[in-house]
Amino acid sequence: MNKDMQKYLDKAEVLIEALPYIQRFNRKIIVVKYGGSAMVDEELKEQVIKDVTLLKLVGFKPIIVHGGGKEISRWVGKVGMEPEFVNGLRVTDEATMELAEMVLGKVNKSLVQLVESLGVRAIGISGKDGGLLAVDKKYADGEDIGFVGEIKKVNAEILYDLLEKDFLPIICPVGLDDSFNTYNINADDAACAIARAMRAEKLAFLTDIEGVYKDPHDPETLISELKVSEARELMNEGYIGGGMLPKLHNCIDAIEHGVSRVHILDGRIPHCLLLEIFTNRGIGTAILNDSEERFFTENE
Repeated sequence: MNKDMQKYLDKAEVLIEALPYIQRFNRKIIVVKYGGSAMVDEELKEQVIKDVTLLKLVGFKPIIVHGGGKEISRWVGKVGMEPEFVNGLRVTDEATMELAEMVLGKVNKSLVQLVESLGVRAIGISGKDGGLLAVDKKYADGEDIGFVGEIKKVNAEILYDLLEKDFLPIICPVGLDDSFNTYNINADDAACAIARAMRAEKLAFLTDIEGVYKDPHDPETLISELKVSEARELMNEGYIGGGMLPKLHNCIDAIEHGVSRVHILDGRIPHCLLLEIFTNRGIGTAILNDSEERFFTENE
């Protein structure tokens, strides 16, 4: 058999492998938290959006929740403001909030533009629209960090309406409190709250790490699938630290509130979403309920 024919057969094999996953997740909601390098690198950005667009075209119902931390920091520096952090969280005063909202709005519409250019109808909305994200003021260990919000309610109805009309919603993590003040929201928290409210089948975090490691210094210890009880164990035994700790807490919280699976993926890998969702053995870490069946066995 010639090389070209083998190439086509390999391609067919890949499509066939994807088939059971396409069937299983048809019409299911998947929330994608989009952040990190994949938002800054134009090429990666396009690949992520192509992935999400493909998910939409094969019958999923994707929702994108995006961050903008790096871009906000860039603009804070550009206008000569000094960023201030308390317990690792950015202090958001009124001027920073105004700038953050402007930058997030810009990011939001650039993503809408990209999705539209690929032939899928997208709508960018902020958590302010229709009271999508209602917040209370968030404190960092009792410290005031300004206009940073903790989500207390998600108006899921808006998103159901958009999905029903065949739109791909792209959400900017800004919300209102009871007095209608504007608050910045951590994008991980927003994605988690939205996935919970929508009882999403999947929640995928695009990050700048390969997934969850048993030993962060040993790339061989990447964990492909992790039950909630195992994740708790790793946290209690001190294996998980840094930025992964709040992420794992978010993952567990989402699963305990009805999300079937949470994926932590390296957004720097081209087409990481497709590889994780449509292949027998994904590339990141999938976190699942203790009662869920694993997708693969170790000797596969």
